[in-house]
Amino acid sequence: MKKTHNSYQKSGVNISLANRLVSHISKLSRKDVKKRERSINNKKEVIGGFGSLFDISKSKIKDPVLVSCTDGVGTKIDLANKFKKFDTIGIDLVAMCINDLIVQGAKPLFFLDYIAVGKLEIKKAKKILKGIFKGCSISECKLIGGETAEMPGIYDKDKFDLAGFSVGIVSKKKILGKNKVKKNNIILAIPSSGVHSNGYSLVRTIIKKNKIDSKLKKELLKPTKIYSKEILKLVDKNLINAAAHITGGGLAENLLRSIPENLVANIDLSKIKISRIFKWLKKHDISDSEMLKTFNCGVGFCVIASKKNIKSIKKIFSEKYKPYEIGFVSSEGKKINLKNKLKW
Repeated sequence: MKKTHNSYQKSGVNISLANRLVSHISKLSRKDVKKRERSINNKKEVIGGFGSLFDISKSKIKDPVLVSCTDGVGTKIDLANKFKKFDTIGIDLVAMCINDLIVQGAKPLFFLDYIAVGKLEIKKAKKILKGIFKGCSISECKLIGGETAEMPGIYDKDKFDLAGFSVGIVSKKKILGKNKVKKNNIILAIPSSGVHSNGYSLVRTIIKKNKIDSKLKKELLKPTKIYSKEILKLVDKNLINAAAHITGGGLAENLLRSIPENLVANIDLSKIKISRIFKWLKKHDISDSEMLKTFNCGVGFCVIASKKNIKSIKKIFSEKYKPYEIGFVSSEGKKINLKNKLKW
């Protein structure tokens, strides 16, 4: 009887398959490099090395500061699996990191991804990567590296997880933050594209008990809006003092991170333009306070600015994402003052 030997592939890890994926990523990366015509030490930058290189010596930013972020997509991944749609979840991954970077006024430079799977499926992985490349294109940053880990026994065969890592750059004088916020500044809401990438554990609980059509499936997997182009224009023109990316914890919790200790954020909830998807979610026995704490409810991003800049700020945005006033900053009251009720 012929003796069989143990192998990595028999244990569930296929290195040759992973190498095929790396080759695919490298081809996409080389196309991107040709567009940029950028090199280090006269060598084209390609994915596949042990570490990724990025040349910042040509940056024209005075007194540059690097800003870094990391994030994931959470349980929205489960819906991507459930509905067999993988080409937009990568956009979500990039968006969750880039939207955090720009809160401090940083211009995105580069992005790295981490994909963990139970069993590597090339077609699925390519679709995920297509979304990541598209997200990087929208935010004008470069995918310069990453890792794909096949982990049988840790993840079920069709399960996967994503993590993203991004780095941006900003001049010290341009850094946005609570230290620049003043009394009587206006708080503007920028519409979201939908649920974005937070609150999906609750979303999944609801759809387990309710039938949903293809239109609703599409709505629930709509990718997170990337706000970098608009916000960076505002930063360049010195039109805003601070910003907030509205993610887990909702409007109040995230906005508080951009308000100084001695000032108060006053929000009129009745002014919030609630998207239809949140009205659908609200119908499933969710209180107003839970909606506000779990979802963005139609507000994906906020900026804080002087009242005199409002017209100039609005000109930067398309009609779909036009900012609108939802509150102001004062010196009296509790840390955040929520008045009136959401209009469903």
